[in-house]
Amino acid sequence: MNNSDLRLYKQRLLTLRGRLRGDVDEMARSVLDRTLAEARGNMSAMPIHMADIGSDNYDQEFNLDLMESKDRTLREIEVALERIEDGVYGVCETCEGRIPRARLNAIPYAVQCVQCASRLEPA
Repeated sequence: MNNSDLRLYKQRLLTLRGRLRGDVDEMARSVLDRTLAEARGNMSAMPIHMADIGSDNYDQEFNLDLMESKDRTLREIEVALERIEDGVYGVCETCEGRIPRARLNAIPYAVQCVQCASRLEPA
């Protein structure tokens, strides 16, 4: 992979990292604000109906799961940025073959080629 390609992928990774960090920060603030309001006894935001309580719990759990997923992706982006610096970006960690550009365009933080990644996914 040439230097201009590496700069392009690095910029994509940095842009994606910035967007995900903003998303995670916003979700964390939302969950924290709601939790703090409830802890302070602010019941105006508390639902009265049991179904609404269940719905709120589901929404909060869903947001926490999304935050965890985005956090995992952020870690993968950091690894990809390190791989650029180390000169091994675009090389499969498993078979040491080239990761196709189509895969890197779709998932710029991919560390494995399609064949190796598909073998490692649970059935």
